[in-house]
Amino acid sequence: MTEQIVSSIEITESAQKYLADLLAKQNCEGIGIRIFVSDPGTPKAETCISYCRPGDEKEGDEVIELASFKAFLEKRSLPFLEDAKVDYADNRFGGQLTIRAPNSRMPKVSDDSPVEDKINYILHTEVNPGLAAHGGNVSLVDIVDGVAVLQFGGGCQGCGMVDLTLKEGVEKSLLEKIPELKGVRDVTDHSDTTNAYM
Repeated sequence: MTEQIVSSIEITESAQKYLADLLAKQNCEGIGIRIFVSDPGTPKAETCISYCRPGDEKEGDEVIELASFKAFLEKRSLPFLEDAKVDYADNRFGGQLTIRAPNSRMPKVSDDSPVEDKINYILHTEVNPGLAAHGGNVSLVDIVDGVAVLQFGGGCQGCGMVDLTLKEGVEKSLLEKIPELKGVRDVTDHSDTTNAYM
């Protein structure tokens, strides 16, 4: 068994052995692993490994053929998995699988990036730094029929100026830079004014 590096992700020999043992216990012929990043390009990004049973593969997955199993890398996560490393180390508690993905939280967008990634990029690089001065932040909850559903937090929750911030700041920035977006909607409960800036 050799260490495998594809798409600049490294799965060490010890990690391969550990994962192969886990997969063998699943009693499922052809089962592999899926590696993906949830909330990629945001401070909440988490790199995840899950089982990938035959038929669970997704279109566009990059497939890594390892000695004992296949690893499927989610297409959308590929830029965020660059320079990632999956490793396993024995310790006195039995051992630990670790995934280090230094680029998982780095906003990366291009013209063909999903709208969700474009919105997160603008929120985290342009909007939130301004809101942080007032102890606030805004995050994307969902996209419904082309409308970005946002939630404010910190000093923005319950702030009397949030409507102005939403319309003149956040919505204006997003619609200007993401033409496919139809609008924004705030789902924050602003009746809680505990941390409100104004």
